[in-house]
Amino acid sequence: MRTRVAVAMSGGVDSAVAALLLVQQGYDVLGLMMRLWAEEDNDTGGQANLRANRCCSPQGVEDARRVAQLLDIPFYLLNYEREFKAAVVDPFVAEYAAGRTPNPCLACNRHIKFGLLLQRARSLGADFLATGHYARIVQGEGRYRLLKSADRRKDQSYVLYMLGQRELGQVLFPLGGLTKDEVRARAAQAGLPVGEKPESQEICFVGDEGYHPFLSRQAPATVRPGPIVDATGRVLGQHQGLAFYTVGQRHGLGIATGEPLYVLRLDPVRNALVVGPEEALGQQELIAGQVSFVAGYAPPVSRVTAKVRYKAPEAPGTLLPLDNGRVRLVFDRPQRAITPGQAVVFYQGEEVLGGGIIDGTQINASCT
Repeated sequence: MRTRVAVAMSGGVDSAVAALLLVQQGYDVLGLMMRLWAEEDNDTGGQANLRANRCCSPQGVEDARRVAQLLDIPFYLLNYEREFKAAVVDPFVAEYAAGRTPNPCLACNRHIKFGLLLQRARSLGADFLATGHYARIVQGEGRYRLLKSADRRKDQSYVLYMLGQRELGQVLFPLGGLTKDEVRARAAQAGLPVGEKPESQEICFVGDEGYHPFLSRQAPATVRPGPIVDATGRVLGQHQGLAFYTVGQRHGLGIATGEPLYVLRLDPVRNALVVGPEEALGQQELIAGQVSFVAGYAPPVSRVTAKVRYKAPEAPGTLLPLDNGRVRLVFDRPQRAITPGQAVVFYQGEEVLGGGIIDGTQINASCT
């Protein structure tokens, strides 16, 4: 009996070529696409319609279904709207309300794609779930290892740090050894209709207008005006709502001073935006919670490199365990704009060791 693989399809070129490669390799392939939550649009003459979720727009569904037809594989459209709202959208809104800057793709990967969808794939008789992520999985020394993609420009290992041994044993990344150009070439050679389809870098559920109007509707408290203050508490101006700003931001503050000022932190307790000079953005350590390690346990080494944002460069530092699933990471040199709510991911060479969510840049003495 052939090994069955379910492919998470999105209507884009990456998942389409992942399915293509698996078919060419002789697997028994089926396509799964998720219908995810989308906000109701009540500005349509009194009739409520849904704003399309970028990951499952009508065109995206049609493109995925067409690819499945061309590859002659079964195609299933699965409804996860309620689960996506609870596990991804609601925490996204709550994090902004708490003065943090979340990455919703991390929650989606943890709870939806490699949680619920992987379970559904297994219930359909699939031995593996494959996705179009650019990363690699290798097995050796009695465990699975998560590695960076061969295409460093497209490497997505940062958003996969939460995968553990159970998930990696049931997941395939067919594109891990290819570049994006090679993926598009494979699609063109096979006559897939999505070969030149552009990528979307936006949050899938907020629509073309961006997340500010979305938060204004979903959580009005996040857009309450308040004071802009310096580190001493001196009021310099007024912000339009903490959700409109992020650590490291310079433009759009609406204040004029003798030197450029940057957002240093968001203070939701006072509803204040704290600003200061660029040199104040540098922080040499951070505390992260909700930490998980790919191996299932903390690495035996303390020296790592780490990324504090998806597009941030890796920087060397020392990883120190704390209590309650937290770690302290001390960098060799200060890092710019470490942002609570974002993920920090730990590497050793090409290997992903794990990661967690940044809580802040110092330990709260009351909880140590």
